[in-house]
Amino acid sequence: MNVFSVASNGLNQAQVALESTANRIGGSGGSAAQVDSTSLSNNAVDLIQAKNDFAANIGVIRTADELARSTIDLLA
Repeated sequence: MNVFSVASNGLNQAQVALESTANRIGGSGGSAAQVDSTSLSNNAVDLIQAKNDFAANIGVIRTADELARSTIDLLA
């Protein structure tokens, strides 16, 4: 299993979730008085989750890159 491809797939899924949430927020259509506060809360949670997913997958890529560099340094 390639760590970079797994992390890339995770980044893609986070992007899809972010875009979906942004579309839900932007496409709510009604006035501020008509927007359901529960819906806004759920969308805010979804945005935070997407942000955390991005951060976690970037962390995986950084760690894998550092590990690969260390391995190369040991072999050189």
